[in-house]
Amino acid sequence: MATKDIAAAVQRVESVLKRRPAAGIHDDAPATARWQTGMRVVASHANGTQMLTDMPTELGGSGDQVTPGWLFRAGLASCCATRIAMGAAAAGIELAMLEVSASSSSDTRGLFGMADISGKPVGAGPRDVRLLVRISAPGVSEERLRTLVEDCNRCSPVSAALRDAVPVALQIEADSA
Repeated sequence: MATKDIAAAVQRVESVLKRRPAAGIHDDAPATARWQTGMRVVASHANGTQMLTDMPTELGGSGDQVTPGWLFRAGLASCCATRIAMGAAAAGIELAMLEVSASSSSDTRGLFGMADISGKPVGAGPRDVRLLVRISAPGVSEERLRTLVEDCNRCSPVSAALRDAVPVALQIEADSA
């Protein structure tokens, strides 16, 4: 889709949401993960799209698929890139290049519920998360591009979920049969 088409779509949606804010409230498409065998899991979207995950061989997996943690980082990077592309289009900025890389550091002890040397439980999630955005647009100042990226990252849903620590409700349906 061309920049002008994206800008027009964004403007239409914003116009509707200004008139009817409740129209923006919706349930997101669920992601369903089903264990297959070993450490292999298939995650499915309601539209039929599927993504396999596995763990590295050191953790009992085959190591031939991406890990769930990588999917998290991929979601973060692609959501941020998508929001920047939307923001650029809405501002009339023709991007020449946009690349977002999400990286993190983790302590595997958290995956096993282990404690550190002081006895404090090690967190299972990433210890830190970093986004690196590479962006260029002919004739657009570095300052304007930086502002665009910062503003769009604030509105990126996956970045916001991580930054704002959205609570996770856990429901369990167990069958002993």
